[in-house]
Amino acid sequence: MQFGIFYEHQLPRPWGEEGEHRLLKEALEQVELADRLGIEYAWEVEHHFLEEYSHSSAPEVFLAACSQRTKRIRLGHGIVLMPCGFNHPARVAERLATLDLISDGRVEWGTGSASSRSELEGFGIDPDQKHLMWEEAVREAAKMMVMEPYAGYEGQSFAMPARNVVPKPLQKPHPPLWLACSNRETIKIAARYGMGALTFAFIDPAAAAHWVEEYYETFQRECRPIGRAVNPNIAIVAGFMLHGDGAEAVRRGARNFQFFGYALSHFYISGSHQPGNFDLWEDFQRNMPPSTEPAAGIGSPDQVRSNLEALEAAGVDQVVFVQQAGNNRHEHICESLELFAERLLPAFKERDEVHRRRKAARLAPAIELAMAHVSELPQMEEMPALDAYPLQAAKEGLAEEPQRPVDGDNIVTAIAGRG
Repeated sequence: MQFGIFYEHQLPRPWGEEGEHRLLKEALEQVELADRLGIEYAWEVEHHFLEEYSHSSAPEVFLAACSQRTKRIRLGHGIVLMPCGFNHPARVAERLATLDLISDGRVEWGTGSASSRSELEGFGIDPDQKHLMWEEAVREAAKMMVMEPYAGYEGQSFAMPARNVVPKPLQKPHPPLWLACSNRETIKIAARYGMGALTFAFIDPAAAAHWVEEYYETFQRECRPIGRAVNPNIAIVAGFMLHGDGAEAVRRGARNFQFFGYALSHFYISGSHQPGNFDLWEDFQRNMPPSTEPAAGIGSPDQVRSNLEALEAAGVDQVVFVQQAGNNRHEHICESLELFAERLLPAFKERDEVHRRRKAARLAPAIELAMAHVSELPQMEEMPALDAYPLQAAKEGLAEEPQRPVDGDNIVTAIAGRG
């Protein structure tokens, strides 16, 4: 089993003028530390307008900064909001490819469509159409990263003429695809599309075993890849805080992890939010009593090892730690990461190498069958030429044919003369 760290960039009220600046700088330091310690993934969400719960509206910027501070850790979009109202598919393809190039091929492409009213209505997206938008955008963005040129598309949610989308990613055919999952049905959708399941549900090992079994059974029977490659993996999220004294770990981290779930419910299920004025942290403190439920990654090293080994036995491929939750302190997060790397990580890494070899052999026939369903890309016989606007106008008899500039100065003069 492998491990990742996960960022919403939570910032409970009240925060001062330096609050967001400090939050992002500390997160960069944590990713840099995780890379040195050998943790395999850093995941970054994309959310908009979800104050206190998530101040992560530009994950491509944060991950690009991470790419220049790290050497080995995989950089995961967890997730890119794919409906065209959030991000045009061509822009997604361009940004992913650029990040993949500057990170030396370390990008993971997580996808989703959002479920909060704040986000969907904020960008004018019809909730009833979001799955269609997501499906069209993912399929076409994957093609854009492969085709030279991309043949264009006339769909229900977006249209685009033929263009050559550049640059192309370092990883071929494109970075590994994931789908954000919150229940067993979306787990099966991920399997059918050949995507990794990035599971944002806090489940115990018994439930995890059922989800894993359903995922791989569905993948083996029904996979029809949405991208140009498959990525059969299951990742789940868990709270995180380690200390030699388990009670101290709970004192430091349990209440803040509880805020993570409370804020999630507020924006996605049961809350009524007044933008800019509602104090979510105060509301949480007033209405939510402390939980006695254990979290897989919160406790002493021995307690956490036992919890993680149970998830490993259930077949989970990756546990993603929600370590930056609520008001968790930067120094406590770093101490926990160091303790985890010293006491727990080496044994899991050693077993993971064996697990991946066995898994690859077991899934090889299913992967071959799935890839047989990847559609042939259309071949364009001839790419139509695109005349510059003045030349087009001249050809249509609407203007004189422009004098062709011969050097840089003439180009600047010609463009300036036409406004």
